[in-house]
Amino acid sequence: MSEQTTPADVVAPSEPPTTTSVVATPPQSPLRRLFAGPVGRNAGLVLALLLIVLVGAITAGDTFFQVNNMLTILRQASIIGVISVGMTLVIIAGGIDLSVGSVMGLASVAATLAAVQDLVAQTHWFLMIVVALAVGIAAGLVNGIVIAYGKVVAFMATLAMLVAARGLAEILAERRTLVVESRGFITFLNEDFLGVDILIWIFALVAAAGWIILNRTTFGRRTVAIGGNREAARLAGIDVKRHTMWLYAIAGVCAGIAAVMILGRTTAGTSTHGQLYELDAIAAVVVGGTLLVGGRGTITGTVFGVLIFATLSNVFVQNNLSSSVQAVAKGIIIVVAVLLQQRFSKPAGSRG
Repeated sequence: MSEQTTPADVVAPSEPPTTTSVVATPPQSPLRRLFAGPVGRNAGLVLALLLIVLVGAITAGDTFFQVNNMLTILRQASIIGVISVGMTLVIIAGGIDLSVGSVMGLASVAATLAAVQDLVAQTHWFLMIVVALAVGIAAGLVNGIVIAYGKVVAFMATLAMLVAARGLAEILAERRTLVVESRGFITFLNEDFLGVDILIWIFALVAAAGWIILNRTTFGRRTVAIGGNREAARLAGIDVKRHTMWLYAIAGVCAGIAAVMILGRTTAGTSTHGQLYELDAIAAVVVGGTLLVGGRGTITGTVFGVLIFATLSNVFVQNNLSSSVQAVAKGIIIVVAVLLQQRFSKPAGSRG
């Protein structure tokens, strides 16, 4: 009796294995690999800074390399530099903060109000620093909460804070300049330590703290992860909303520190302090190699970006060139920096 075969007993003829075509990616050139890495980017910034210094030495003569002039450059870079450190962390995470200049002005006004200065006269001038920092962190937290939990686009939320903080500063100051009455506060912020202005030391300490946070802490690694891929960071267990809130709080603290520094430098608080500082900070961060889309950036690069713009401004001043020419030169540098970012951040073989 012959056996009947069921469909399960039938062996299907073997099919040829499918092949997946792999497109070979052309290898990166050594130059591209160099400038795509952090060492190459920083080397390019150092080269750009040296070229500006060379131009200054040729056009301005011996006065450019005088110690006083070098300290002047660092002093001018210090306030923008502090704001830029906070801005770097925010941009690395894929955000933006347009309000830091206005928050700085508001903090300078709040710290010099009559009521605060009366308390300072009864206690200690350190109270002015506390008030400025408190205003900065409060404004930063408002930005962070609105952006993270209110789901408002960072550009619009911080633009609203820019307008509101500047208006509040004008109301509190009654459109007047509030003079700092504490001589101890002014004396401290105009002292030299080891021959270097205290404002420069503050910038160095803030930059060092920012470098440690970004490169040596879990907070910094999470910041980079959020900027690289926000959804992947959330799925990896990072509380993206809370982290974003604290990033803007840090930017606010930096604005408060900058307010203290400008109070020591100008001895007065006014609502006009910090105008357009947010644009200078963003420019320094971008020139320093931080991607505007987030996911990559360094504090070291930002410091070089700040120094490049401060040195460039000094060269223009030494040669009696107008601020309009300075603005044009800054614009050209920003465009070149963005073009280089787009060129060297693309994977090899990509088009467009």
